[in-house]
Amino acid sequence: MDTKGNSQQIIYTDWVLNETQFEPNQLHSRESVFTIGNGYVGTRGSFEEGYPRASSATLIHGVYDSVPIVYTELANCPDWLPLAVIVDGDRFRMDRGDILSYERQLDLRRGVLSRRVQWRSPSGKTIELYFERFASMADEHVLGIRCQLTPLDFDGEIEVQSSINGYPENQGFNHWEFLEQGKKDQGIWLNLRTRSSRIELSIAAGMTISGAEAKLQVSNAPGYPSQTTTFLATSGNTVTVDKIVTVFTSVEESEPVKAAQTKLAQLPDYSALLNAHEQAWNQVWDRSDIVIEGDTKAQLAVRYNLFQLLIAAARHNDKVSIPAKTLSGFGYRGHIFWDTEIFILPFFIYTQPELARNLLTYRYHTINGARRKAAHYGYKGAMYSWESADTGDEVTPRWALPNDPYAEDVRIWCRDREIHISADIVYAIWYYWQATNDDEWMRDYGAEIILDTAVFWISRVEWDTKQERYEIRDVIGADEYHEQVDNNAFTNRIVQWHLEKAIYVYDWLESKFPDKVTELKQKLHITAERRSRWQDIATNIWIPYDSSTGLVEQCEGFFQLKDINLEEYEPRTRSIQAIIGIEEGNKRQVLKQPDVLMLLYLMRQSQDFPYNKEVLQKNWDYYAPRTDITYGSSLGPAIHAILAADLNLTAQAYKHFMQAAMVDLEDVRGNAADGIHGASAGGIWQAVIFGFAGIQIADNKPVANPHLPPGWKSLSFKLHWRGKWHEFDLHSMHGAGGAEEQGSREVGEQTISFSTSPSLTNSQTPPAEIRGFIFDLDGVLTDTAEYHYRAWQRLADEEGLPFNREANEALRGVSRRASLLLIIGNHRQYSEEQIQEMMERKNRYYVDSIENISASDLLPGALNLLDELRQAGIKIALGSASKNARTVIEKLGIADRMDAIADGYSVENPKPAPDLFLFAAKELGLEPAQCLVVEDAASGVEAALAGGMWAVGLGTESRVGAAHVVLPSLEGVHWEDIKAKLNDAAKQQH
Repeated sequence: MDTKGNSQQIIYTDWVLNETQFEPNQLHSRESVFTIGNGYVGTRGSFEEGYPRASSATLIHGVYDSVPIVYTELANCPDWLPLAVIVDGDRFRMDRGDILSYERQLDLRRGVLSRRVQWRSPSGKTIELYFERFASMADEHVLGIRCQLTPLDFDGEIEVQSSINGYPENQGFNHWEFLEQGKKDQGIWLNLRTRSSRIELSIAAGMTISGAEAKLQVSNAPGYPSQTTTFLATSGNTVTVDKIVTVFTSVEESEPVKAAQTKLAQLPDYSALLNAHEQAWNQVWDRSDIVIEGDTKAQLAVRYNLFQLLIAAARHNDKVSIPAKTLSGFGYRGHIFWDTEIFILPFFIYTQPELARNLLTYRYHTINGARRKAAHYGYKGAMYSWESADTGDEVTPRWALPNDPYAEDVRIWCRDREIHISADIVYAIWYYWQATNDDEWMRDYGAEIILDTAVFWISRVEWDTKQERYEIRDVIGADEYHEQVDNNAFTNRIVQWHLEKAIYVYDWLESKFPDKVTELKQKLHITAERRSRWQDIATNIWIPYDSSTGLVEQCEGFFQLKDINLEEYEPRTRSIQAIIGIEEGNKRQVLKQPDVLMLLYLMRQSQDFPYNKEVLQKNWDYYAPRTDITYGSSLGPAIHAILAADLNLTAQAYKHFMQAAMVDLEDVRGNAADGIHGASAGGIWQAVIFGFAGIQIADNKPVANPHLPPGWKSLSFKLHWRGKWHEFDLHSMHGAGGAEEQGSREVGEQTISFSTSPSLTNSQTPPAEIRGFIFDLDGVLTDTAEYHYRAWQRLADEEGLPFNREANEALRGVSRRASLLLIIGNHRQYSEEQIQEMMERKNRYYVDSIENISASDLLPGALNLLDELRQAGIKIALGSASKNARTVIEKLGIADRMDAIADGYSVENPKPAPDLFLFAAKELGLEPAQCLVVEDAASGVEAALAGGMWAVGLGTESRVGAAHVVLPSLEGVHWEDIKAKLNDAAKQQH
């Protein structure tokens, strides 16, 4: 099944993200969206031939370099993409000539990005170009590009130039010094070194041509080595150009030049490399995939977010971690936050624990940076940096520039005050250990982190002699709108939890590994007195919780701050902090992201204080309305989705889930250009598994308590727990008696759970409760049937197929493909390729003919009814099989009256299948029985009834008589009239 994105330029299928139109104003955000990688390298979705103002980037784990005075960042590495195509002197570019057709696809299953373009050069020559690229999951040092060139209307000379661009920039700054370059029998190579960190990088590339006689030439412009070939191409014949690239750095190889050259010389051809890459992805998906039946958009979005996590996780390097923007953009400079441990890591813990182990070991390798930070602030032990890079030292910028050129610089306090990250890391370590029983890693790595950060807390907490309690003052909690608070509940409780676990691990080491505990006692200066102090702090630290109300106060004095009603600021496209200012935000009860609710989520897995359902409900009711969930932080929606699912607020849970799921795909926050929201991607996995599937650990194994969203027929996935795989297959189906039924059964080492829920029927929903109208287009709102008829007639005449107006009547409400097959009948055999071409030709004729449609082409009564419904608060959707429906309603001037559009791109199965109308209902946020369909075709009425909806048929009884109500047209029709007729129909049903 296909569904189309809000932008109407993206089509979602189960595995493939398909962009059908290139929009230059979305250049940078789409570069992020179409990022590929393999856990070693990430490359943004820039075009091989280049584009003005492109923000191309290739980022490699661990290749950090310093910008003078300001910060450390991941260095943009040499660009391996450049592949120029010159057609009889005209260079192919998306901003030159004419784009006749365009399609870009990211195949998530295969890890392949492709693009197909039909281009007419300025001199009038038409050529089809097909590009595909991959970053090998089978060998992380190998990259590949294939370009296939097919002249469509000319014979002529084509030149192809394959290059390595050694002048990459990080938004204006070049991190690289040129060392050397050259050529070998297999191709070209380039060697560079970062200016500050002195990391060498070597990249080699080779090019092969098939389908034409061609020779290769090498040009060695400094820092830009190239291979060039020129050949004669003939119309209709395809020439294939393959570019294979290898890349190594001195981080993993002492002689990266030799490594890159040797690897390139040993590689098989492109097809063999691609096959190995695809096989490797099959293995990855076998452990990681989540299958959702009944919601194509959610299915694609989940797989897309998992894909972005999978290509960001290092497979062979435990000295790096996943940056907040993964390896997909310049946002946050490639720095590591708590995002990795709290939001991203659970996905890897339960699907690929060896990668989770790598990510956690990064924190061990950078613990000396945490110790240096603690010493700088006058504390003991290890104090992890809010933002870290290769050494673990603090790299959070101290100042940020304001938007107003005359305003003061903005101080960034997170580096000084957002200290909960040290306990967040311990939280991740603990749950990795629980899920894997990896005692060896805990002994050798994890224990030292847990204990030395516990030493830090001894020096950071304060004793209040008056209140006789421990406190933590001057902090920033998870909610970053309040920058200098005392006794933040999230921080205090997670520190308490941390110290409790430190005591447990210390005692475990004494029991199991006495030599190790002796070593750590000496290294970390842990004495009996310090262990006793941990217990004292854990027992006496203050948590601002009121048992009489069940409310946890976010921080000391929070309830005394001025309240806020976020609805008063709607509609908006900016964060509340951007609207009211930083200082005012500090004075209000408004949150950037969950804080108390985040605490409850973290305590939820172990059911620890203060988590229980009653406390969750009371704190949800208080804090959720005060959280800037739309534009505050991308970390919030997934957590709200999980907690809403816990509270059986399934509609709210799904809304927040989709808000998180589409944050990059549809650029929900307007900042996808900076890179993928890695924490949100991890939160999506947690929302599905811990939220909708309701996974909890019980009886030492994962158990499901599902809350599947409406429309999800099933949900299946795997989880790894203590050496065993558990398979879940959760189902939603119609149950008896209107009560929800849930159960589970085990098969060997596999756990299979299921959930069933009731359905609604028309008889249960009286017409008075109809909340949505779904209008067909042709014959209902306008009459484009004549345009369709003329387009089909022209095509039939060209093909010599019999067709007339009487035959055209059978095409009412039928999809384009089904219509064509009806016209062809048994008259002639066509290949699939010919059928596709004929469909495109017919559509071209139709589109040309509707160019002059306007509001005057609305059918009588249509506009009045639309306006009347909107005034009555009825939601309105378009449900048309036409793939040009959006264009038509825009020309008719009624696009602004539509709350949702379901068109030929939205679903796979055409009418009379109910899929199109069910999709429209879901987009409206309504149950099918709350919707009424207005149709003029028998197949459309059948589809509405099959979907459990009310139906109004326009036309004759012989054609649409199966509808609940039949009207000649919409002229003079009012909502009250329709309602009265439906009431009569309902009475007749009973």
